[in-house]
Amino acid sequence: MPSSTWRLRSDAWEYLRFAVKRIAMGNDNDGVLSQDGEVFRSLRALETIELYWAGFGQRYVRAIRDLLVEGDYPAALERIGRVVNRFRGSSVPDEPRDEQLEEAERAELQDDADPRPRFEVLVVDETTEADRDALAAESLKMRGPADAFIYDFVVVPSAEDAIAAVLTNPKILACVVRPGFSDRTKQPLSKELQETIELAKASAGTHPASSRSSLASVQRVLGLADALADLRPELDLYLVAGAHIEELAGVLTRRFRRVFRREDQLELHLTLLRRISHLYDTPFFSAIQYHARRPVGVFHALPVARGGSVVNSKWIKDLADFYGLNLLLAETSATSGGLDSLLAPTGAIKKAQDLAARAFGAKHSFFVTNGTSTANKIVHQALVAPGDVVLVDRNCHKSHHHAMMLTGGRPAYLEAYPLDEFAFYGAVPLSRIKQMLLDYRAAGRLDEVRMVTLTNCTFDGIVYDPERVMAECLAIKPDLVFLWDEAWFAFAAFHPVTRRRTAMASAKHLEAKLKSAAHAQAYHEQQQRLFEADGTPKPDDAWLDERLIPSPDARIRVYATHSTHKTLTALRQGSMIHVYDQDWVREAEEPFHESFMTHTSTSPNYQILASLDLGRRQVELEGFDLVQRQLDLATSLAQAIARHPLLRRTYRVLTSTELIPAEHREVQRPMPLRDGLSTMWRAWAGDEFVIDPSRITVEITRTGVDGDTFKHEYLMNRYGIQVNKTSRNTVLFMTNIGTTRSAIAYLIEVLVKLAERFEEEQAQRDPDLPRTPEQDMPPLPDFSYFAPEYASDAGLPDGDIRPAFFLGQKRGAVEHVGLDALRERVARGEEPVSAGFVTPYPPGFPVLVPGQVVTAGVLDFMARLDTREIHGYDPKRGYRILKEG
Repeated sequence: MPSSTWRLRSDAWEYLRFAVKRIAMGNDNDGVLSQDGEVFRSLRALETIELYWAGFGQRYVRAIRDLLVEGDYPAALERIGRVVNRFRGSSVPDEPRDEQLEEAERAELQDDADPRPRFEVLVVDETTEADRDALAAESLKMRGPADAFIYDFVVVPSAEDAIAAVLTNPKILACVVRPGFSDRTKQPLSKELQETIELAKASAGTHPASSRSSLASVQRVLGLADALADLRPELDLYLVAGAHIEELAGVLTRRFRRVFRREDQLELHLTLLRRISHLYDTPFFSAIQYHARRPVGVFHALPVARGGSVVNSKWIKDLADFYGLNLLLAETSATSGGLDSLLAPTGAIKKAQDLAARAFGAKHSFFVTNGTSTANKIVHQALVAPGDVVLVDRNCHKSHHHAMMLTGGRPAYLEAYPLDEFAFYGAVPLSRIKQMLLDYRAAGRLDEVRMVTLTNCTFDGIVYDPERVMAECLAIKPDLVFLWDEAWFAFAAFHPVTRRRTAMASAKHLEAKLKSAAHAQAYHEQQQRLFEADGTPKPDDAWLDERLIPSPDARIRVYATHSTHKTLTALRQGSMIHVYDQDWVREAEEPFHESFMTHTSTSPNYQILASLDLGRRQVELEGFDLVQRQLDLATSLAQAIARHPLLRRTYRVLTSTELIPAEHREVQRPMPLRDGLSTMWRAWAGDEFVIDPSRITVEITRTGVDGDTFKHEYLMNRYGIQVNKTSRNTVLFMTNIGTTRSAIAYLIEVLVKLAERFEEEQAQRDPDLPRTPEQDMPPLPDFSYFAPEYASDAGLPDGDIRPAFFLGQKRGAVEHVGLDALRERVARGEEPVSAGFVTPYPPGFPVLVPGQVVTAGVLDFMARLDTREIHGYDPKRGYRILKEG
């Protein structure tokens, strides 16, 4: 499948080396060399795959096949070895001994030792082998020693091949389109890849040619450009044309970065290198490097700067030994001399943030050096005023609840569907969000609803469809603001399928959709169905049953917060805020900067800022490659557990079938990516909720131990395997862009050893001893309700947690009540009110918030928890309860 072509390609070459080496040594080949054997099957697969990668190419594969047919196994093995050595990063001989090598191939092999960063450029044109050789030779001639980067061409003949190339080859960073390409591929593509190509073409849509152009090929060029940009927006597109170039430049300027004539090869070469240099640029990291090398005198309040208080110390020199001198040389309080101020950036930090906005598809981006908890509070304070109602997932991170207390916003808690069997929540169905908005409209209070806050994706990997959620909510209230907490989803912006469910990509797509004539017509037709003749809305069922269409005049106001350090490369606490707000200048810019000032230190950590700058560079240049591998490795882990006889007896991988109710899934496949990228594409395009494939939740009931014990005593203490989250009977294994195949293999090895241990312990159990009955999972409690003095109108769920919180800080207003005594009060019909937040880990969200009435359901849940960490609860003193009166 396209998502694992990188592994299919490398494994096929590795297998060929192994098999042909055995044959060359005279060992029995067991039929692998027959035309239907594994060797020739691998060669046929590689002949298709190599079309989409620079380097050895189809001709090289065919030459190996011919050598094998002729029985020249040593020569074939030498050729195969060159490819494997390149994959492994090994050097190749300066003078290849194979006399059958073409001149272009010989020059390329000699070029392998070049240490400069290398990328690939896709050329879409129907050409001959001689033309391709000439193109490669010409590019080598233009390459100079002063060039910071080098590139190789991937030449494909058709639009479908171009789409296949950008889907399978993440090393492609630019595309040159020549109008001579054909439409259909002649390659024997798999059914799955062909389906993915058709989905990509349909997603991009078709665009009519401009009336200003009489060239029949313009529409084909536009269609291909839009498809490639839709799949990989980070790609730079260039057009190389002959006649009518001036007219084409005017028509196609929005799709292509620049239009060239065929003879402008040097200009194209320089443009390709310059553009990559823009992606490679890290303005703040470069400024820090310059500062560290610059001799300066330190006369500010930072003794550690330049290592002043460390390198001359007799007692803490190990600080420099451990972290390195550069860390200390880069420490400074200065915001001038090439550096910048995070609070009011105008130089290197401002430029770095602008580059981040480009990378993540935002209109504005901001660096945060104290985590996404602070990023969430910044956004809330900037957009929410006291008394504003915020629809917020009750299962969201505690920072959102704390933000409600700080801002005076009134949370109206949305309930996610519970997964009681596994002791965690799913996500909030769209129907519940719509119903709550309709309830506020019916009560005449819709104008008070300011914002919707949701977590995308959840800690457990459940992903919303942000575009659909925002569109249908805006159809009820066209000026809503949305905050998407994407703390665990920053990586998603760099894969063609996952990107579609990010907040920024959804905002951009929704903005474009609202401008179309087709959308306006659909909106007006739906309005006729949703309103009576006198203009009153029809009953709620009509609004809930339809997929609502927002007004073309709706405002797109979207914010996303990223824990960049959690899923991309950044130092701990490195986060970002991304903004796609049409009313930014008019309404949000000044309040946002005030809020940013409120929560941001005047002494931000420059190392964190530099790491955010570098992390952005990485994902723009190799993000697709890294994310593609991450998703594929997670899939291989799930398959290994499902297929291994011992593992599947002990563990169970939870899939969409267990984690998402069937009514929220159109594609009824448990793990869509396992079936191929096209199946994943359809699920992510149509299902209300999907599962992030990089997360594998494993149910461990049959081990006989709980999740916390499994995490600490077995995985970490015995084998050094770290995981973030467990529930009573599950463990979450997360892959990331740093995960390797070796790490997956080690985890599988450990799981097998533990499964053997658990089976042995159960076999040695005395059969006469009664088995300890499994304790039922505690039911996940819904939010109860706010006490009357903090509640809203009857029938509406919002409440004011701020006065309850500050009242709870007064000693005389609070009493501590033990669990048993509190249960007795509730049983007598009393309604105790929580004085603070109570947050058990897991599940990691506040079970009680200030002003909330304590109910029997909440206490039953808390009584049956065996977690070791509960914030806001002292087991010796009990719960903090507001005194009556």
